[in-house]
Amino acid sequence: MNTANQPRQGHQRALLDAFVKLAPQHIVKNPVMAVVWAGTLLTAAATLAGLSTPGFGWAVTAILFLTVLFGNYAEAVAESRGRGQAASLRKARKDLMARRIDANGQEATVSAADLRPGDLVLVEAGQLVPADGEIEQGLATINEAAVTGESAPVLRAAGTDRSGVIGGTKVLSDRIVVRVTAEPGHSFLDRMIALVEGSNRQKTPNEIALGILLMVMTLTFAIVVVTLPFIGGFVGVEVNFVLLIALLVCLIPTTIGGLLPAIGIAGMNRALKANVLAKSGKAVEVAGDVDVLLLDKTGTITYGDRQATALHALAGVDAAQLRQAALLASLADPTPEGKSVVKLARDKGEQIVEPENARFVPFSAQSRMSGVDLPGERVIRKGSLDAITAHVLALEGHVPAELEARVSQVARTGATPLVVSDGRHVLGVIELSDVIKHGIKERFARLREMGIRTVMITGDNKLTAAHIAAEAGVDDYLAEARPEDKLARIRAEQAQGRLVAMVGDGTNDAPALAQADIGLAMNSGTQAAKEAGNMVDLDSDPTKLLAVVEIGKQQLITRGALTTFSLANDVSKYFAILPALFAVAIPQMAALNVMQLSSPSSAVLSALIFNAVIIPLLIPLALRGVRFRPASATELLRNNMLVYGVGGLLLPFIAIKLIDVVLSTLFVL
Repeated sequence: MNTANQPRQGHQRALLDAFVKLAPQHIVKNPVMAVVWAGTLLTAAATLAGLSTPGFGWAVTAILFLTVLFGNYAEAVAESRGRGQAASLRKARKDLMARRIDANGQEATVSAADLRPGDLVLVEAGQLVPADGEIEQGLATINEAAVTGESAPVLRAAGTDRSGVIGGTKVLSDRIVVRVTAEPGHSFLDRMIALVEGSNRQKTPNEIALGILLMVMTLTFAIVVVTLPFIGGFVGVEVNFVLLIALLVCLIPTTIGGLLPAIGIAGMNRALKANVLAKSGKAVEVAGDVDVLLLDKTGTITYGDRQATALHALAGVDAAQLRQAALLASLADPTPEGKSVVKLARDKGEQIVEPENARFVPFSAQSRMSGVDLPGERVIRKGSLDAITAHVLALEGHVPAELEARVSQVARTGATPLVVSDGRHVLGVIELSDVIKHGIKERFARLREMGIRTVMITGDNKLTAAHIAAEAGVDDYLAEARPEDKLARIRAEQAQGRLVAMVGDGTNDAPALAQADIGLAMNSGTQAAKEAGNMVDLDSDPTKLLAVVEIGKQQLITRGALTTFSLANDVSKYFAILPALFAVAIPQMAALNVMQLSSPSSAVLSALIFNAVIIPLLIPLALRGVRFRPASATELLRNNMLVYGVGGLLLPFIAIKLIDVVLSTLFVL
């Protein structure tokens, strides 16, 4: 397909959808536009019945029809932006086949649609993953470009926090056995398609509240308009039916009524453009109201590539003994930190090879240490100060007073100290250094300007945590944190009425992600984490949480700005319509004709034309969003009132007068 024609085809499809949305089952979802559509039909009927002159009656009918069409078009354009992405996602999952393994280990080729949770499938290099799942066996590099748009391959491995795979992605190397976790029709791709097309978009609480307000205003103005003929009868004024409809349409907030659905859809599209899958529009909006951000230090505030840079032996301990123990404790450690310890020891000349009959002990969040058990009951461990201290004391060993001073010395530089022990003896400290990400301090300052407090979560000791927190510019920190500490901190913040956001990727993060008001799960993480969070970052970038907050803020500001503009520009329409209704019978009403419009008919048509045309003119702003810059709530409100309040008040006076001049020049009204 010629890409040059795609925008044109998108607009053509949106225009067609605008007509489709005139159907009753669609139009009733937007009460304001439903009233305008009813007014269009009533005006046409009144003109046919001879209650208005044909020229004026049909002109009003046509303008009202365009008003409804423009409102529908705004929503259709917003929806069309996701269709291109939905088409590529459908292509990724089309006609997928799977090599299912039964209980006897026999392999059978079946359609991916026949897979159910718990099924095991074999996927080899060059094949597509048939369904969402967790790797049970093996590891592989996978191209996730169909989902993330990023062509760089990623590594996925069984038994790690990066074991989740997505249906439709391509295995580039090796072979893996995947346990299916998603029902047909409820996969990650299915959810993305539904969201980008808007087919299951749920209105946010603020959007619902604003919709109710607009509906109440519409009903109130409808009651006022219905009573006007009776009031006019008491003073001998006969009110034209078509003019009453025109007055009602100008009174009700048609501008924001026509743009409100588009604003909601555009907010989710902006999140998707940032490669963040929000499971609902509510999640995007809540992100704009967040008070506290809980951020893991590793990978978010620092680069997360901690490297062993030094070994500090305690007094009376040979440097070679510490080097050898550190190497043995790290040989089976798959983490970057463990590999860097091995490299450092090798670089310093340690030649020891992996011993036979060794039992390696992996790191866990509970034990906070790892190591190796060697023949002869030799137990070597490396880990945090408190974990190794407890371990040595449990073996009835002795912890030298020098150790705490060594740990403090390393921690004060911002490095992470790991203590090494051999049986009941503490040997020394490994220094792990990390680098704070460039520009992160400025981003935290921006968040502080928005009234958002940042809390760093780290497993490091308090001295290291305090040093990094000060250097990064976070407001608070939680040191020596375990998974349950994150959950407790979130609940404590929420108990004080605050909205909390956090990032996570592991199964142990799932409870905290589910508890947080905004839980941003990494796409590279486990299925449990992705299910628990209400957002998934397809790029697996923990710092994306900062961008998500700004997207949420922009969503709220855009809706508030356009609502302010819509309500403000209604004022000018009153000055155009009311004199047209009553000036002939009540000459004193002519004083309200401050714009000096040429005739009552021209005044009505000018106000209605402006009312209709302003909707498509504001569509780009609704889709793009109001430009956001960090500021306090008071400052944002003041700016909105000045730009969109005063602007919305003055612009219609100028525009309606110009339209009146054009109409009076071209036609005799």
